[in-house]
Amino acid sequence: MADDASTDAEATESIIPEPIRSVTPLTGTHHDWEMDVFGWGMFLGLAVLLVPLLPFLVIVWLISKVTEALTPS
Repeated sequence: MADDASTDAEATESIIPEPIRSVTPLTGTHHDWEMDVFGWGMFLGLAVLLVPLLPFLVIVWLISKVTEALTPS
C-alpha cells in the first residue's frame, strides 16, 4: 500500500524543473551589433566567393536544359 502512494507522488511530479528565480532585472530587446557585423561579413565573404562562379553555374544549367530538350523521353 505504501508503494502505491510513492508511485502516485512520482507520477504527479513534473519532469521540467522549477525555474531559478533571479534578482537580475530583465533586459528588453536590443540590437546585437557584434552578431550583425559577423553576419554581414559572412554574407559578403560568400558573395565574393560565389559570384565569380555564377557564369559557370549558368553554363552548366543551360547545357542541362539543352540536352533535356534534345533527348526524347
